[in-house]
Amino acid sequence: MQWLQDKLNTFSSIIWGEYLLIPLLAIVGIYLTIGLQAVPWRQIPLAFQTLWQSRKNTSHIEGDISPFQALMTALSATVGTGNIAGVATAIYFGGPGAIFWMWVIALFGMATKYAEAVLAVSYREKDALGNYVGGPMYYIRNGLGDNWRWMAGSFAFFAMFAAFGIGNMVQSHSVADEIYSSFNIPTMLTGAIMAILAGLVIIGGVKRIAQVAAKLVPFMAITYILAALAIVILNIEKLPDAISLIVTSAFTGSAASGGFLGASIWMAIRWGCARGIFSNEAGLGSAPIAHAAAQTNDPVKQGMVAMLGTFIDTIIICSLTAFVIILTGTWDSGLKGVSMSSQAFSTGLYGYGGYVVSFGLVLFAFTTILGWSYYGERSAEYLFGTKIIKPYRVLWIIAIFIGSIMKLELVWTFADVFNGLMALPNLIALLLLSPVVFSKTRQYFNNKKSKW
Repeated sequence: MQWLQDKLNTFSSIIWGEYLLIPLLAIVGIYLTIGLQAVPWRQIPLAFQTLWQSRKNTSHIEGDISPFQALMTALSATVGTGNIAGVATAIYFGGPGAIFWMWVIALFGMATKYAEAVLAVSYREKDALGNYVGGPMYYIRNGLGDNWRWMAGSFAFFAMFAAFGIGNMVQSHSVADEIYSSFNIPTMLTGAIMAILAGLVIIGGVKRIAQVAAKLVPFMAITYILAALAIVILNIEKLPDAISLIVTSAFTGSAASGGFLGASIWMAIRWGCARGIFSNEAGLGSAPIAHAAAQTNDPVKQGMVAMLGTFIDTIIICSLTAFVIILTGTWDSGLKGVSMSSQAFSTGLYGYGGYVVSFGLVLFAFTTILGWSYYGERSAEYLFGTKIIKPYRVLWIIAIFIGSIMKLELVWTFADVFNGLMALPNLIALLLLSPVVFSKTRQYFNNKKSKW
């Protein structure tokens, strides 16, 4: 199997390298931001106001779940191991400067996420069971026409398999491994419990997933944010130096120190962008699948709600993780991944912070499993019809258990490859359909008379 691992590593490095996906993601984000006249930046206050208003009863409007629940479902899939382990990995390989480039890709990614949701609502449809379905495969087919069906099918195929990696086995393995390391509970037992709990939620479809996400996501995010803020406040006098280190390292690289081997400017850019994308998923095409089910009569309003996902995930949560790691001096300890984040929180909260990381990792990963189960299911449904839903759910639950007990180096690489492959058709579609996004946005802001 080593030859397959080597081939996949090579393929993954090409897809996520300096000449393909990362430049394309940046180009699309910059182009959409300019074409939208920076609406995703200028209208952040209005977006939060829109999100708050969307919490009221919207059952009389077409859709399956409220706009708030759609965002929580999308956040349940994006707020995961990337916010804890991914940030630490970016710093380990790219130095503190990687965080600056994570911010950059997130700011432009807000326009990408906005456009994805606008198109998802604009081109959604009902399936044979009466559920609202949408996402890249639908806006490619319905927006670009029959000549592009092959690209819509390609996205659905790659997303269906990518879900088992990034959204299932990788997550369950991270939880089982963390619980075993912290509490010595067997991975098999953890995997079985996770599979049962996830199954109880998934069997109820998107409405039950949304209901659970609407409760768990705010709770877990607020708990994690408060713990990180406590460490930042305790080290507030070091914060200006930490920000200065992030910014200067982004343009000068990071010299070797402590257990840190040093990093070039390109390493900072590469790892900051790659881990930022992995965390907030802007451009992958996953989140619009959830936003397509929202009870809304205006694509632009849902677009504004959707773009907050990137803001919350990366600008807020990932930044706080980075500040904790840098303020506690853990960034150059030689540790990486979850170990670095855990050590940073333990140092900052007098030995108790490690429990925050363990608790956060478990909840973040579990909700990611729920959110991605919906993404994978909708992708499979696009290819095979509604008859695939029940078998897919059964396979999903089995995969949770398998992922918790097996080594996943190959699965990780498969996930990276398929994530990249599903992003490519989505990004092409965003460019081709950008006039639709620009037109609907202008129309909305010229006439704000629509209501939820």
